[in-house]
Amino acid sequence: MLQFLTNFFQKKQIDLFAPIPLSSCEVRKPYLLEREGISSGTVVMIAAPYFTRACLSPNRNLSAYAVSRDYHGFYRELFAELLPLLRERLPDRKFAGFADHSPIAELQAAARAGLGVIGKNGLLLTERYSSYVFLGELITTAELPAAAGEIRGCVGCGKCRKACPMDEIGTCLSALTQKKGALTQEESAHLLRYGSVWGCDICQDVCPYTEAAIRKETIFSPIPYFSVDPIPRLTLEKLDGMNDEAFSARAYAWRGRETIRRNLLLAEQNDPQKVGKGEPCSD
Repeated sequence: MLQFLTNFFQKKQIDLFAPIPLSSCEVRKPYLLEREGISSGTVVMIAAPYFTRACLSPNRNLSAYAVSRDYHGFYRELFAELLPLLRERLPDRKFAGFADHSPIAELQAAARAGLGVIGKNGLLLTERYSSYVFLGELITTAELPAAAGEIRGCVGCGKCRKACPMDEIGTCLSALTQKKGALTQEESAHLLRYGSVWGCDICQDVCPYTEAAIRKETIFSPIPYFSVDPIPRLTLEKLDGMNDEAFSARAYAWRGRETIRRNLLLAEQNDPQKVGKGEPCSD
């Protein structure tokens, strides 16, 4: 089965995956496992890189993870193809796929599986893609050859914490861009200063892992899903032109249109001459 998974992931251009015993994972939502009839077995952790050349756009006003289509769609498509194949091959075993809404602590499991180390910014740092990966996992009752290592941390240079604006603005910048309702004058000033209408990548941008991955050009995702219809700079025109289906495919859709529309309106009213047309940038 492990060779089958290796071949499958290679075809999908996923090169960061590794098995770990389910017993070595911290189960935080046991009901999700109970629903699938899984109490023991193996977890195959997956780290899917998402950073594309569109993310290097100098006019980008979205967090890099929001430039491409929502990663939940990627994992839905992946598991929709993979799970039936596995169930056909091993009908006496159970299989389930998760991403984000997971029964286990994904970050710790990925680190123990050897996919990377945990940075001071609380993200998984991989040598090839830095922290620009989305975690997901296949969980099965099948017992695969797997071992759990120790959770390792990064070198601890502290660049991420020094660069983080949280102490200055009193909250996470990413959380501020996602806040519902009206912003105070001070909150509006913070968004204008940092130029983001959704999310924040500051701690990732300054990380030595990111600097090395960009320099070596290993950071770019080979997975086609993340290069389809990238939007590095969102505008009101682009947002208002999205139908419901197109909007729902974006990472910011879960918060509704009004939150990100408020941020765009603020940005464009205060800096209209620098607003781009919002054309997609492709690799």
